[in-house]
Amino acid sequence: MQQTILAIAGRPGLYKLVSRGNNNLIVEALDATHRRQPAFGTDRITSLADIAMFTDTDDVPLTDVLESLKTLEGGKQVSFNYKKASADELRDYFAKVLPNFDRDRVHTSDIKKLLQWYNILIDNNITDFKEPEEATEEEKAQ
Repeated sequence: MQQTILAIAGRPGLYKLVSRGNNNLIVEALDATHRRQPAFGTDRITSLADIAMFTDTDDVPLTDVLESLKTLEGGKQVSFNYKKASADELRDYFAKVLPNFDRDRVHTSDIKKLLQWYNILIDNNITDFKEPEEATEEEKAQ
């Protein structure tokens, strides 16, 4: 999941990597249309594996945050209307997901985008946020 789900700056939603061309990537929108389109090198393309959330100590990978959100919501969509929620409500909710997030550097828009992405992933039955090898390595360490 981590390397094949992409965010493209300036384009809403998330995209799935389908193929690689000579000078571009072919991506498929993770929405109702599932439209395929090229993404070029000039687009700012980021894999979800490369994104992290700021905390008071170390940055936490987005996959860990999504996993925590999945645990909180029981694998279902976000249980409240985050689009109409106030900034305080969003921060209180996000504190349940990531208690030590950096309240100065994580903006309300970041929380909304994370919740939107989570809903998109759940709608598309993408719920394995961590790679299987990572989970077994963590279990071996304990």
